[in-house]
Amino acid sequence: MSEVMQMSLVAGVFVLLLMAGMWIPFAIALTSALYIIMASGWAGLDGLGLVSWGSTYSFTLTAIPLFVLMAELMLESGLSQRVYRGMSHLVRPLPGGLLQTNVAGCAAFSAISGSSVATAAAIGSIAIPQLESRGCDRPLAAGTLVAGGTLGILIPPSIAMIIYGTFTETSIAKLFMAGVVPGLLLFGLFMLYVGIRCLINPALAPKSAAPEQERIFSRELAGDILPFLLLILLVLGSLYMGLTTPTEAAGVGAVLAFIIAKIWGVLGWQQFRSALVKSVMVSGTILFIVYAAYLFSYAIGMAGVTDELVEALRTLGLSPGAFLLFIIVFYTLLGMLMDSIGMIVITVPLLFPVVASYGFDPVWFGVLLVVLIELGQVTPPTGLNLFVVKSVSGFSLGEVIRGSIPFCFLFYVLIALLYAFPGLALWLPQGLK
Repeated sequence: MSEVMQMSLVAGVFVLLLMAGMWIPFAIALTSALYIIMASGWAGLDGLGLVSWGSTYSFTLTAIPLFVLMAELMLESGLSQRVYRGMSHLVRPLPGGLLQTNVAGCAAFSAISGSSVATAAAIGSIAIPQLESRGCDRPLAAGTLVAGGTLGILIPPSIAMIIYGTFTETSIAKLFMAGVVPGLLLFGLFMLYVGIRCLINPALAPKSAAPEQERIFSRELAGDILPFLLLILLVLGSLYMGLTTPTEAAGVGAVLAFIIAKIWGVLGWQQFRSALVKSVMVSGTILFIVYAAYLFSYAIGMAGVTDELVEALRTLGLSPGAFLLFIIVFYTLLGMLMDSIGMIVITVPLLFPVVASYGFDPVWFGVLLVVLIELGQVTPPTGLNLFVVKSVSGFSLGEVIRGSIPFCFLFYVLIALLYAFPGLALWLPQGLK
């Protein structure tokens, strides 16, 4: 059987397993083992022990459970509500009012969560009752939450960037810094769109008479915003100045999150235990997917698929622009079917050697990849954030999809800007070694 036939058969088995409802890491691991056997026989499985050790013995990956713990402490102590309340003070005067708070609250919380799903769920559960009580447009409200949640994997810290950096041996600190400007730019595009829509049709976000204490900058505002700013600045600042590695920065963040949650939130033993349990569950899920992906990488490396793919694309003579267009279309379609971590672990081992052969900067491509993965989270009909917002809001799926479609086009605007001006992603990382 030819290698093309083998790869086609394995891909077909993988799709069938996913359609049957098998969990992604099991599907990846089983199809990887099948491909190893088809390519090298049963003797090919002899190397799995070494692969298993190599995939988990990584200092960089230890940052994932620490960043997850940092976010869970914030969630369990109720501090996500204070972030939302604090941001509402700042952006309430803007056109769109509370709808702008959704985007701003997601941006603020994403800087500590590292997860788009966690961001959308946390802010959505807080925002929906207030949005409905004030008569805001339901599709637009859903769209702000769906799109705002995606900022969680672009604005650092980002679990997706940690995994990408691990697979490609790219500096995690540089990836974090590279995501700051594009993340803020996307945040600005979202707020600009909401503001224009609400200026054209003020009925989308009716103004309400806010209590006097909500109209002024009070001591509560400092208590709601400043602890989070301190946390973000210390974590990212220590990275940028070279004082810590990503894992050490994650440890600092987890300790600071515990202190902030204890002082400004409600963090008893029950909340702390719940945060630990959820951190173990989330981290175990992510790291199991990473382990399965290493098996997949080992399988395609053993069969020499990446070398053949690079040669095939060179034979086609695609220009760098045409290749990027292929990447954009490929990830847009894949995002309709798969979650963000699954997309990274399956595609990066296969495509990154091709990307390197075209001479693209790995840091720049990492940011582009994360933007495309974000797009997949909001692309109908199966974008994960669509269902998260639907579940926490009670809105119909049709309303959520209608609200999210305009934001999908804003992602393409950011992609075009990144292609035209690579410095948007590469400017900040220049100061890092």
